[in-house]
Amino acid sequence: MADKLIIFDTTLRDGEQSPGASMTKEEKLRIARQLERLKVDVIEAGFAASSNGDFEAVQAIATVIRQSTICSLSRANDRDISRAAEALKGAQRARIHTFIATSPLHMEKKLRMSPEQVLEQAKQSVRFARNLCADIEFSPEDGYRSEPDFLCRVLETVIAEGATTINVPDTVGYAVPELYGLFIKNLRERIPNSDKAIWSVHCHNDLGMAVANSLAGVKIGGARQVECTINGLGERAGNCSLEEVVMAVRTRRDYFGLEVGIDTHHIVAASRMVSQTTGFVVQPNKAVVGANAFAHASGIHQDGVLKARDTYEIMRAEDVGWSANKIVLGKLSGRNAFKQRLQELGVALDSEADVNTAFAKFKELADRKSEIFDEDILALVSDESVTHEKEQYGFVSLSQHSETGERPHAMIVFTDAGREVRSESDGNGPVDASLKAIESHVKSGAEMVLYSVNAISGSTESQGEVTVRLQNSGRVVNGVGADPDIVVASAKAYLSALNKLQNKSDRVAAQG
Repeated sequence: MADKLIIFDTTLRDGEQSPGASMTKEEKLRIARQLERLKVDVIEAGFAASSNGDFEAVQAIATVIRQSTICSLSRANDRDISRAAEALKGAQRARIHTFIATSPLHMEKKLRMSPEQVLEQAKQSVRFARNLCADIEFSPEDGYRSEPDFLCRVLETVIAEGATTINVPDTVGYAVPELYGLFIKNLRERIPNSDKAIWSVHCHNDLGMAVANSLAGVKIGGARQVECTINGLGERAGNCSLEEVVMAVRTRRDYFGLEVGIDTHHIVAASRMVSQTTGFVVQPNKAVVGANAFAHASGIHQDGVLKARDTYEIMRAEDVGWSANKIVLGKLSGRNAFKQRLQELGVALDSEADVNTAFAKFKELADRKSEIFDEDILALVSDESVTHEKEQYGFVSLSQHSETGERPHAMIVFTDAGREVRSESDGNGPVDASLKAIESHVKSGAEMVLYSVNAISGSTESQGEVTVRLQNSGRVVNGVGADPDIVVASAKAYLSALNKLQNKSDRVAAQG
């Protein structure tokens, strides 16, 4: 029997640390259900001590998800650990993941602690956590840049105190594959009780080597857990990509000799859901989940694939969920068929009233589009008017006029704290005029740092998905809007971003 490689997904924690990728409790629950469908072994649901919102999200996920282990991050102190344990009470299987920095740079400049103080705090925190939860993961933050002798002392100590998983993070993406693999191998060989814990890798992509480093940690270092995110989402250049690691191990089983428990047929659905929820568009040439991942433009390639698929395809598109991506529903379709498709997509609405609202919107969209795709459904149920979020601003209607040689003009109606307001403005184009009309009333003073348009599916009648990133007073948020009219989608995205700026809940910076 081949060894099992544990897949630890941190999309909901480390992935959420991407600027503007913050998610609501409902959004996190929806993604957690999809991760469970994907058969992810461990879901890091959040950082319970960072905010009340994150505590509630971890608590909700721990209560709902039954097949995956649910994990909460915590700093190495009693308050964080207690908060994590409390949030995880309802979990079928719970894990507390505690961390403290161990590199000379971090200890001196960030923690302002001596190595002996760090060693003692790591020891006491794991001892405290072990009394609250049987499954404890310990991470030495910036582990790869730590002094090996000191790191060995810390890790030997925390294993003795009951840590069941030891994770060695390349927090700043500094590692290269062979050296990282040898680093972990050396730790495991030097630490007398290393066999008492599962070893894990957590790599960032600053040099574009997160997946390669993770796989080297597995093959050379002997790690049996990989920490990763859907689409490689994460702060700075992102994290190790779940879909790439899983398909590499699965496709090259001859080399790795490992089994993964992931149901790969749900990979593309998970990728779409995370992309549409966060507003982080997947690049077309992204491995496994990009729109061009299985496209063949070269005539020679096309000829080969037609004769035998394995001439140019090392994995099948349908194995990761690219097949059967169309939902054939129209205005004559019933609620039961619609509800069944929502269930297949991992969407659980709170009440029958929410289902009715979503179904009404589906019918409205079906009148405007001849074909409805899964992406359309996900975009529809992400709409705040369906999920009934208590938002400051809500889109009502928009009209705009644009003509060559004339300055575009837009008039928009939207709600502000439940009251309809009407605003209008000129602009350089219809989108610019629409957003200026909103801003003339709201007066947020926010700076737009990103405006991105993405077609949800592949035709001219596709819904346009717009991402707007706003920055104000040090806060960065993403807003996402979808509509067949790209100007309307832009207005929805801008209002969505403004709503997130209204949410003042600040998070505590976590380990990467």
